[in-house]
Amino acid sequence: MGVRSVCCILLISLIKSSSAHSDVFTSIGHMTDLLFTEKDLVTSLKDYIRAEERKLEQVKQWAKKLDALTATATQDPEGFLGHPVNAFKLMKRLNTEWGEVEDLVLKDMSDGFISNLTIQRQYFPNDEDQTGAAKALLRLQDTYQLDTQTISSGDLPGVTTSSPFKSTLKVDDCFELGKIAYSDADYYHTELWMAQALKQLDEGEETSVDVVSVLDYLSYSVYQQGELERALEHTKRLLSVDPEHQRALGNLKYFDYQLAKQKKAEKEQSAKEESKKERVGKGEYFPEKRKYQQLCRGQGVRMTPRRQSRLFCRYYNNNRHPFYMIGPVKQEDEWDRPRIIRYHDIITEKEMEKVKELAKPRLHRATISNPVTGVLETAQYRISKSAWLVAHEHPVVDRINQRIEDITGLDVKTAEELQVANYGVGGQYEPHFDFGRKDEPDAFKALGTGNRIATWLFYMSDVTAGGATVFPEVGATVKPMKVLTICLMSFSFVLSLFACPLVSNKWIHERGQEFRRPCGLKETD
Repeated sequence: MGVRSVCCILLISLIKSSSAHSDVFTSIGHMTDLLFTEKDLVTSLKDYIRAEERKLEQVKQWAKKLDALTATATQDPEGFLGHPVNAFKLMKRLNTEWGEVEDLVLKDMSDGFISNLTIQRQYFPNDEDQTGAAKALLRLQDTYQLDTQTISSGDLPGVTTSSPFKSTLKVDDCFELGKIAYSDADYYHTELWMAQALKQLDEGEETSVDVVSVLDYLSYSVYQQGELERALEHTKRLLSVDPEHQRALGNLKYFDYQLAKQKKAEKEQSAKEESKKERVGKGEYFPEKRKYQQLCRGQGVRMTPRRQSRLFCRYYNNNRHPFYMIGPVKQEDEWDRPRIIRYHDIITEKEMEKVKELAKPRLHRATISNPVTGVLETAQYRISKSAWLVAHEHPVVDRINQRIEDITGLDVKTAEELQVANYGVGGQYEPHFDFGRKDEPDAFKALGTGNRIATWLFYMSDVTAGGATVFPEVGATVKPMKVLTICLMSFSFVLSLFACPLVSNKWIHERGQEFRRPCGLKETD
């Protein structure tokens, strides 16, 4: 029986991608480009400010000179104009120089900045991207059980208080998160973020967001979750600020009426209260989801001391492989059932950089194989970007493929191409099997290489926190580490909290392994 794996969620790294359903996300490379684009725009904006300041300084100097001149001249106009030079210069100023001042004042110094902004705008995230990033943040909140205050204050796991990258959410940010949740009928998260916005408003934070709007959203989202008394409380506070608010006046009467009805049905109310306790986020909360989220948080199954005693580290040469006789690789047992192995220092820093360089321009929304049709398509349970690298396109890719074959002893000629995957802000891959199950006989029919039998996974970036590959059915959690490699027989999964790991993987298939890894007499062999 195969083991399902899950991709844990990432908090900081990536944002943009063309994708349906607003689950949008970008690879770290593209996000880095956006940072430099913004830096370039700031430089352009500062150039514009300096140009405006130079123009204003010229106008100020002209005004200062004329102020002194007219003050003297108007004290004795006849005497002043009695000097023929003064009369000539007066005519010249009014006929010529004031026109030049007018031209200077009307001169638009923003052309350069506006031109640069227009060019760069084509690369900007759009509303769909912003919505996708917000939903990703909400997924992180649920998976890692982060309260709104923790996220808003920037005190996230792995971030020190002195970190230069620590960032906080203002009232308008919290309000925007609440609105996006509201537009998706996600009243649970609407309530959480509107309450956080209200809290920061009550603490005196200055913002353009008014308390009436926050209370309006808050009261309705609370009502939608069956909390009539609290909805009524928020509505009354809203009316204390804006007594003429028409919707609130109508809601006040309606909530009073519904509350009276509710008190007559205590059993129904009790059922709703129980449902509220069990719900985390929008929709039904499945036990399986709770389990894999616990694993992602590091609250998974602990292997017994007896099982741990059977796990070893060793130098491995794959049955005296000629290449690894001289330089054996570092192998570490990570899990016993199923067998999960870590390899250390299999890929070099230089090779990783080349892989990233090759993959960056090709990263696109990741797809899954439809279990019925076998056709590749996007899915809401897999939010990431990926690219495929062919062996013949660069020696580094060819070397990596050969290395995988040498270490595993499996033929990679029938394996899929090397995939590079990047999980963005809240990127995820929910519980899944890498291989085709018995009820999916055509999962890889188009490839003609049989089913997947093993997954080889390189971690190509370090993470501050999270980033584990987890297996809910056996309780295994594999933590990421740059230049670390894991080999999994028939399954895989990744989910990360911080700086989502950049990974590359190789899926190895049945065909070609007949004589390298003959089948045993038992299904479990």
